Parts: sequence; structure tokens; C-alpha cells
Amino acid sequence: MTALAAPPTPVRESTADRPARRPRRGSGAGRTLKGGPLAYAVLVLAVLVSAFPFYWTLVAASRSNADLAKVPPALLPGPHLADNIRAVTEEADIGTALLNSLIVSGSITLGTVLCCTLAGFAFAKLRFRGRGALLAVTVGTMMIPPQLGVIPLFMLIAELQWVNQLQAVILPGLVSAFGVFFMRQYLVQSLPDELIEAARVDGASNGRIFWSIVVPIARPGMAVLGLLTFMTAWNDFFWPVVALSSSEPTVQVALRQLGGGYVNDQSVVMAGTLLGTLPVLLVFGLLGRQIVGGIMQGAVKG
Repeated sequence: MTALAAPPTPVRESTADRPARRPRRGSGAGRTLKGGPLAYAVLVLAVLVSAFPFYWTLVAASRSNADLAKVPPALLPGPHLADNIRAVTEEADIGTALLNSLIVSGSITLGTVLCCTLAGFAFAKLRFRGRGALLAVTVGTMMIPPQLGVIPLFMLIAELQWVNQLQAVILPGLVSAFGVFFMRQYLVQSLPDELIEAARVDGASNGRIFWSIVVPIARPGMAVLGLLTFMTAWNDFFWPVVALSSSEPTVQVALRQLGGGYVNDQSVVMAGTLLGTLPVLLVFGLLGRQIVGGIMQGAVKG
């Protein structure tokens, strides 16, 4: 009898020959989320609510004080913007105030970004004795209200004869605990340890590592910190009104001189506020791309 032949061995399909599986519709891979009408309505409403204060400032700055007292008030810009700006320049030295605010805010921003990035790099990637305790003390200073230090700080600048001088406002704001903590957290997530180790193998010093590796990687975070610091320094009123006089004011100190008299002229005050807001919008326009890039870079990290 003829022996029965063994059944053929099934040939397994190799992984390379298999067609690529398409992601299921329910999975998140390769899928683009689209917003519906409700999402667009919510976004438009958020934009309108956010932009309305600035628009109302423009309307009030271009109207007369009598127009603002009407019920209902006018909702469109008027013809008196140039007259109100002229009144601002006559009632306060707004040119000197803008220049002083630019010097103060720019100096504080540059110093804060540089010093906080250096300190954040040290706390994030360097190993030294007492690092945890120093970081805890730095973060703990954020719990102390700044008003508690006004009297000793004013006594210090009076001893140094810095009253009514811009350095009295600049030097106390060159470093912030929030900036140190912010840059430390950013560098922990964005700066790989392998880059630092490779640079050390090549013989790079800490200074070379900071300027050649840390600064390019930390640029989006530095832009965000720079914008927040500039806005805080520009809008600060309490300490400049204590340390400076009306002869060397910042913008916020000069604004309190506007609209005085028997009847407070709100249109002139709003015109001065509009002038004081434009530099902040300009800085945001210059750093907006870096800020959005930094936010998106932090959002995709997992």
C-alpha cells in the first residue's frame, strides 16, 4: 500500500508582507479633531469678552467726558482721541514716564530671565550640597506678601541715597522666586541629561553648556517668563509710587496725575491708559510666536 503523504506545512506570512493595518476610527492615532458649531461659538464669545476691555478703552479715549456720562453710553469710537492725548501730555510728563517704564521693565526683564535661567539650570541639572533646602527656601519666599518688605526696603534705598532714582525700582526686581521655579521645572522636562553628559565628555564647562545647550533649548520658556515679567514690571504701581516722585515717574505713577479737577475727566484717563497699554501689546506681538511654541512644546510632552 502506498503511504499517505503528510499534509503540507502552512506557510506563515512574514510581518513584512502583511499589509499595514489602518487605525480604527475610534482610536486617537492619525485622527484630527474638528470643532463643532458650539465650540466655535464658545471661542468667539471668549475672544469678545477678552477684547472688550481694550476696545472700551479705545472708545472712552476717543470720546468726551459728557459722552461717557450718557445712558446708554456710546459704543463706537469718537473724534476726540487726538484732543485727549494732547491733554494727557499737558497734565503729565507722559513721555518721560514711558521712557522710564521702558528702562525699568526692560532691565528687570533681562535680569530676571538671565538670572532665573541660570538658577533654574543649577537646580534642575547640577548636583551640589543643600540644593533641596535652597530650592525650598526660594519657593517659600513666594508665600510672603511683598508689602511686608516695603518698609525695610525703603530704609535700605534711603541709606544708599537711591530715593527717586530708577535703580531703586530695578534692583529689587532682578530675580523672582517664581521665575527660578518656572525655569527649573521647564528645564527638568526639556533638557535631556544625555546632552549634558555628552558635552562634559567633550570637555565643555558649565558656562559653555549653559550658553551653547541650555539657552537654545530654554528659549521658549525664557520668552514666556520674559513676557510675564515685563507685564508685571510695567503694571507695577505700589513700589514705584513709594520709591519715585512725580518728577521721575513710571507710567502707572504718571496716570494718577490725569483727570484731576472738580470733575474727574475719565476720557483723559482712558487716553493715558491707552498709551500705557500699547507697549505691552507690542512686546506680546514680538514674543507671541515663542510663547505659543513654548506652550505647544510643553503640551506634547508625555
